[in-house]
Amino acid sequence: MTQRCQVTGAVPRMGRNVSHSHRRTPRRFSPNIQHKKYFVPSLGRTVRLTLSAKGIKIIDQRGIDAVVQEMRARGEKV
Repeated sequence: MTQRCQVTGAVPRMGRNVSHSHRRTPRRFSPNIQHKKYFVPSLGRTVRLTLSAKGIKIIDQRGIDAVVQEMRARGEKV
């Protein structure tokens, strides 16, 4: 399963841990991925989305219909 938000497109990033002695070791910054179900009135059915926490906030602000419409315009499968 890929860790990718369907709304924001957030993916894991690479970085470094820096210790007190300033040694640097590689690490991975993963987005906060959640699986959520939403009922979409325009489609008349429930959709299951893979979202980051920021993606959930965007849906709360704009509404699920507007977000699903943008996703379909991008060619994202809903």
